[in-house]
Amino acid sequence: MHFIKHLSLSLSPSHFLNSINQTMTKIFLVLVLLQTLFNILVVASAGNLNQDFDLTWGDGRAQILDNGQLLTLSLDKTSGSGFRSKNQYLFGKIDMQMKLVPGNSAGTVTAYYLSSLGSTHDEIDFEFLGNLSGDPYILHTNVFTQGKGNREQQFYLWFDPTKDFHTYSILWNPQSIIFSVDGTPIRQFKNLESKGIPFPKNQAMSIYSSLWNADDWATRGGLVKADWSKAPFTASYRNFNAQACTWSSGSSHCSSSSSGSSSWLSQSLDATGQERIKWVQKNYMIYNYCRDTKRFPQGFPAECSLA
Repeated sequence: MHFIKHLSLSLSPSHFLNSINQTMTKIFLVLVLLQTLFNILVVASAGNLNQDFDLTWGDGRAQILDNGQLLTLSLDKTSGSGFRSKNQYLFGKIDMQMKLVPGNSAGTVTAYYLSSLGSTHDEIDFEFLGNLSGDPYILHTNVFTQGKGNREQQFYLWFDPTKDFHTYSILWNPQSIIFSVDGTPIRQFKNLESKGIPFPKNQAMSIYSSLWNADDWATRGGLVKADWSKAPFTASYRNFNAQACTWSSGSSHCSSSSSGSSSWLSQSLDATGQERIKWVQKNYMIYNYCRDTKRFPQGFPAECSLA
């Protein structure tokens, strides 16, 4: 009480509020860093990547190493590379640790996403847009429903994603899709079918990842091109974990966690998660389609006012 009284006497109201806001930001950052450390040190039931994925293209530029514990994709001027999951999933909590292309990664895109097939496909995207040395990566997210996307949100990260592995997660259940980084939620796409907005729920999706040349658009709208003297560019993956419903022969089988729980099927953002997503979007979001008046002069998509 004496401390608060002293503050109130020594600071103007605006300075006092700024001090409180700065303190709250520091507390949130500490919580995020603790969650990051937890995710790096504790990874549930990480399996053998040979059992989970097929290397689908790149003519040897994709490799599974260390007895199935590490997967790498590389890109040079001739070709990129990619992989796909052996399983298809209809809902799940999907975790993958990734370390992105270091140094001058301008013009490169590392894509990691879930997708079904066909012109009316569903898709849930993480894309990492490379940049010049010292400039931050852009994390690009999108959600497609019945072939329609245009729901982009972009973020900077609060760490260097090239220095170490970090966990990128998609929680997809009948209630919502939640994108998370090291356990911190950054985006939620809710099921608003009752309001006439399609939601991915009927099409099983595979996991895909690719590292490819997109220097016609990826970095500063294509103004900065890939420096091929720095090739090959390499991204690394490890500790894949899926608590999910796998789809096979027209039916699904849902897995549980090591404790026997399938809580991910009904999981939603709690009060802490809601505060964290607000913190990320306030401090690190750099683009939101729901605020792009030039792109949507006739009005924003319906989910923007309902979410």
